[in-house]
Amino acid sequence: MTDTLTAPVTADDAAQEELRLRRELAAVYRLVAHFRMTDLIFTHISQRLPGPDNHFLINPYGLLFEEITASNLVKIDLDGNAVEPSPHPVNPAGFMIHSAIHKARPDAHCVLHTHTKAGCAVAAQQGGLLPVNQMSMEFHNRVGYHDYEGVALNFAEQERLVEDLGTHPALILRNHGLLTVGDSAKSAFLRMYYLEKACEIQVTAQAGGQLIIPSEQVCEYTAQQLTGEGEASSDVEDDIAYDLAWGALLRLVERIAPDYKE
Repeated sequence: MTDTLTAPVTADDAAQEELRLRRELAAVYRLVAHFRMTDLIFTHISQRLPGPDNHFLINPYGLLFEEITASNLVKIDLDGNAVEPSPHPVNPAGFMIHSAIHKARPDAHCVLHTHTKAGCAVAAQQGGLLPVNQMSMEFHNRVGYHDYEGVALNFAEQERLVEDLGTHPALILRNHGLLTVGDSAKSAFLRMYYLEKACEIQVTAQAGGQLIIPSEQVCEYTAQQLTGEGEASSDVEDDIAYDLAWGALLRLVERIAPDYKE
């Protein structure tokens, strides 16, 4: 899931790259809506734009995710203020979590945050995310936890939040929700899709009786297989899976919400 963001060379390059990022981010908003991971007009998905200005794309405050298009995304600065004219307001307070992570993690080009039922359920559990299924093992020892401090409206919380995320690709905000980061919107979405599935499976499995937890060795080996980290090796490799999955998701968006590119 790599798609490194590089600064364009010319103004035309910059415009084309921004359009590409707008369309990819709009597609992710539509996918989050399609897979029922939304919370009305709340939560955000932010995308860093290339260049030295620290500008980002984010949803217009007040629109449902199913209404997001490439053109109505708002360009903002690190404080959540619009830097270009837009008929839509932004929610600076809602960017509190995102801006802290963007500042601290240059690799976090996209930050995706949700308040789903299964995600919030796992975020309310003492044990957090458990390795009860192959999907959850992608995040084994690779997810941070941030204790609840109230609605995220205070700057003082940012330092603790960033420290709890660390270098992980995902964060569980206790009593709150889920968060993933990626070097692109598509990678952040694919991580969130499987983090959400892992939470759904865990909650369902817990309702069915005693859980089977694989050994630490098996969990770590599987995590390395799924993330490409460490020294885990397999007899066969599949290094095109996520690209194929993203291609399939784009075809889905084209069918269900072709106006996302507008």
